[in-house]
Amino acid sequence: MNIADHNKKILFLILVASLGYFVDIYDLLLFLIIKNKSLASLGVPADKITETGLTLMNWQMAGLLIGGIFWGILGDKKGRLSVLFGSIIMYSIANIANGFVTTMPMYAAFRFIAGIGLAGELGAGITLVSESMSKEKRGYGTMMVAGIGLMGAVAAYIVGDLFEWRTAFFVGGGLGIILLLLRFGVFESGIFEDMAKKNVAKGNFLMLFSNKRRFFKYLNCILIAVPLWYVVGILVGIAPVFGKALGSVDVLDNGKGVMFTYVGISLGDFTSGALSQLFKTRKKVVFVFITLTFTTMLVYLLNTGWTANQFYVLCLFFGLFTGYWVVFVTMAAEHFGTNLRATVTTSVPNMVRGSLILVSLAFQFLATRYGVINSGLALAVITVALAYAALFNLDETYGKDLNYTEE
Repeated sequence: MNIADHNKKILFLILVASLGYFVDIYDLLLFLIIKNKSLASLGVPADKITETGLTLMNWQMAGLLIGGIFWGILGDKKGRLSVLFGSIIMYSIANIANGFVTTMPMYAAFRFIAGIGLAGELGAGITLVSESMSKEKRGYGTMMVAGIGLMGAVAAYIVGDLFEWRTAFFVGGGLGIILLLLRFGVFESGIFEDMAKKNVAKGNFLMLFSNKRRFFKYLNCILIAVPLWYVVGILVGIAPVFGKALGSVDVLDNGKGVMFTYVGISLGDFTSGALSQLFKTRKKVVFVFITLTFTTMLVYLLNTGWTANQFYVLCLFFGLFTGYWVVFVTMAAEHFGTNLRATVTTSVPNMVRGSLILVSLAFQFLATRYGVINSGLALAVITVALAYAALFNLDETYGKDLNYTEE
């Protein structure tokens, strides 16, 4: 294959991986955006919508946790392409079914199944792109995947705002089916194909726990991104609750806040990805972005009288500063060998998303005792402190050769 043909295949791979992440984010954020009107339509009392919404979100996150492990193992055992096809089929079916729900158990079940399906998208895409590009340039590839993919949040807001909530789910399922057809032109990772011929353990999830150093490396990869989902799922996700506690002038629309946050995250991913390439460091860039994230948390929680427009501008900055997601996922891929890379790169982002279950339960527990604002501040300090400690204990991985295995 000549260089021009190879470059075309790489660009097509980046496009398909980007669109996969686009669909992933569309669905994940669609529920946050339309949950109030969908729950009201299904007869949930107004005073129970926040509680019910958090419960359904936890079911979705539980699906992501399980799916992240399942698809990761499959990706290391059977190949990265098997995940790209299997995950999008499951997601598409579940999302179309979500448009037909009539009860809370049905809603929870299909959110859970959709979560399992979506769990494979980002990890498989990032793994394929990372293994298919040179060590000097792969950061640009993963930057494009995350930066373009995160615009799925904008699409989710537009569709959720213009159409009835059931139609919004149908659109997501349709997008998944179209993406499935595009994937027939994607090629398997050469690094994986070489590793598949070797007599090494492949996709053994328990290997992450059988070695102390490997376990803490895996745990630290998760902890550095927990503040991001705390911002999206709690600080912005239930913005009306915070707005009331902060004496906001207007009702803070969490759906619109999520959209602006993800516009910011998309810009942040391009920015952090480019900076990590320019300065040839992942760790220092993540440190700066975590620090800016914590500063923005304090600005939000220590000020009162927010207007809606001020809140949406703040959400842009929330997104921009939590936009180290692409660097975080790239670091996860670079920290582990080929026989565990898909397992790690697929499960780590979903462990981060799944951490929202613990964070939301902690928030609900603390809020009933110490109030919304104090609870928000406490969790901001805890999540950021854990992220700093985790980052300190991780290696610098810029330019690392990925053609190796875990023994």
